Amino acid sequence: MTPAYEHRHVVGFEETNLVGNVYYANHVRWQGRCRELFLRDHAPAVLDQLADGLALVTTRVSCEYLAELRAFDEVAVRMRLGGTAQNRVTMRFEYWRVDGGGEELVARGEQEVACMRREDGRVVPAPVPDALREALRPFA
Repeated sequence: MTPAYEHRHVVGFEETNLVGNVYYANHVRWQGRCRELFLRDHAPAVLDQLADGLALVTTRVSCEYLAELRAFDEVAVRMRLGGTAQNRVTMRFEYWRVDGGGEELVARGEQEVACMRREDGRVVPAPVPDALREALRPFA
């Protein structure tokens, strides 16, 4: 299997609903966090470009829920490149509950971002930065 970028997270009470399971929107939030940490760890040059007018605009997000998570579950969020087309990058996510007995796949997700550039008060399509393409290559 293709290597994945992994972000570990421990679920807190604030991420659960009244019945005690994780509120569904948190999975999408964890996708964003995983993506941000990937940029920090593997493509810091892109962070500099973000400060200089580049924008990574989320155009599509999805998540398929397979099992419930609860407070204090440890979750490994694993991200892989789904593909690139024109100025867009698709990332695929898997959510694994991790415990002493192994791992259980609890959700799958996908996120698409469009690379844009701020020019004259508007955003226009921009090519996927080379630094991002190179950083994602091992995770394709």
